[in-house]
Amino acid sequence: MGSAVIVFRLVLADIRRHRAQAAMLLLAVTVATAAYALGLSLQGVSQALYQQTREATAGPDVVALAPDPGPAVAPTLTSLARAPEVVAHNGPYRIVYATLVAGDATSKVVVHGAANKPGAVDRPLVTSGRWVRSGGAVLERGFAAALGVRVGDRVTIEGRAYPVVGIAVTAATSIYPWAAQIGPGGGPSDPTGLAWLTRSDARALAAGNDLPVTTAMDLKLRDPDATQAFVDAHHHPTVRVTFHTWQFKAEQDAVMLRDSQPILVVGSWLLGFLAVTGVAALAAGRAGEQSRRAGLLKAVGAGPGLIAAVLLTEYLALALLAEALGLVLARLAEPAIASPTASRIGDVAGPAGATVVATTALAVAVAGLSTLRPTLRALRTATVTALGGAARRPRHHPLLTALSGLLPAPLLLGLRLTARRPGRAVLQACSTATTLIAVVALLAVHAQPAREYGLGSSALPNLRDVHDRRLLLAVTVLLIALAAVNTLALTWTTATEARVNMAVARTLGATPGQVCAGLSTAQLLPALLGAVAGVPLGVFVYWLFSAGETTAPPMSWMISAALAVLLATAALTALPARLAARRPVAPTLSAEAA
Repeated sequence: MGSAVIVFRLVLADIRRHRAQAAMLLLAVTVATAAYALGLSLQGVSQALYQQTREATAGPDVVALAPDPGPAVAPTLTSLARAPEVVAHNGPYRIVYATLVAGDATSKVVVHGAANKPGAVDRPLVTSGRWVRSGGAVLERGFAAALGVRVGDRVTIEGRAYPVVGIAVTAATSIYPWAAQIGPGGGPSDPTGLAWLTRSDARALAAGNDLPVTTAMDLKLRDPDATQAFVDAHHHPTVRVTFHTWQFKAEQDAVMLRDSQPILVVGSWLLGFLAVTGVAALAAGRAGEQSRRAGLLKAVGAGPGLIAAVLLTEYLALALLAEALGLVLARLAEPAIASPTASRIGDVAGPAGATVVATTALAVAVAGLSTLRPTLRALRTATVTALGGAARRPRHHPLLTALSGLLPAPLLLGLRLTARRPGRAVLQACSTATTLIAVVALLAVHAQPAREYGLGSSALPNLRDVHDRRLLLAVTVLLIALAAVNTLALTWTTATEARVNMAVARTLGATPGQVCAGLSTAQLLPALLGAVAGVPLGVFVYWLFSAGETTAPPMSWMISAALAVLLATAALTALPARLAARRPVAPTLSAEAA
């Protein structure tokens, strides 16, 4: 029988015996790699969606916008269309700045005067209904989704009611809510949606309400990459013209996801750290068993390489399987995360080769960092010692012993368990601090002033803020779930390793309730230190990745979050501690003596 077959059979048998631990490892690495893959995959996804929309709608290479009125505007734009670099154009057409009401929502809107039949440049793709007709309006799809409007509904633009005859997408403007491109008079623009009316309807709307108007023209160049050279060569000396290139629109689209990638990448680092913490707890809890397995393999003649392969392959195989699941989850979730608005069409490519390599490195790192030390310890343990299964004697500190004698029994037991396993205490403290970093960052996001789109109490929600808050909430929930699993694993591991000590404590008069409280205290003491460190670290992390001035969350929120985490830790440790405290004393001591 070959070595590979032996390793496979031993690993498969061990996974079957420890299904709960295998499931925990799969969960931890899956969520960490999924978040990491999503964060890396968002790089360039907005540009890819813009390019697909641009190809499907014959998007212009340059949009020329003349905000000032006057007889010289139309000839100036027409001269641009006759430039040798231009091969096709659309317009000139009116852009009317107005206000739109749909149900209870009110928003600013730019109305494009559109031809009944689009030409060679800027052919909006109708995704529902039909193209414009006299008396009817077509809404840009991202804007319609934000309003909750469908074909057949009615909207009111400057007091005039229009039925929505269609919904379409275009690459001639940036995504909702940046459809205006420039504001009235060429100034800055507010968050704005896009609607199309016929040219006669747009002219009547502007004239009847004395609304600001910008004249625009869409241009298709012979060389689409030479947009900047074209802009530099065609500045008019007397008529003010603003140029928007397709590259500018692609970059503007990416603004919607500017904060999403840091949320996912930093969140994946935190999730990866929690995964290492949890898997390390599992590996520590099985250290004695692994040493005995290594001793048995040594006794039958196995070499160090085969033993290391058996001990490491289980964790490595599960981590790589979890990475594959994480990549699948990332591929399924990426379309919704990559396109918060409905303004673009197309498919996302999913995790690329570099992303797969990075997630593989993360999965291998989680498995290696968590299990390398127990594996090396098992390899260095002598065969007779490993087969004997003798427990390591804890070191005694006279000063600690004298001080602990003055404490109540639960606190005494918890303090001694913490002092005997400082590495475990550090893991618990770091797990708590990591959780609070995400919770405090989420509180800090919600403490920022709301920046809505639109007007007054009927304003539309800020899509970018809503998207980022939902994403951060999802990452925080995953962190809390992993931290909860880690707490359960750390408590159970501590209880398993300390079963003899707890049995001795019970023979000396400790009650099961005191033993249960002691095991919980062993997790609460480092959790308290983690909570104290996690609150300022969470504020620092949010400040580090935020732009401009920020509003700190109220201190009462952060204190409440820390207390909630500590209470949750106490509740989570109660069940495994209770089960461990109810073990019969005699069988435990008899097994140790044997």
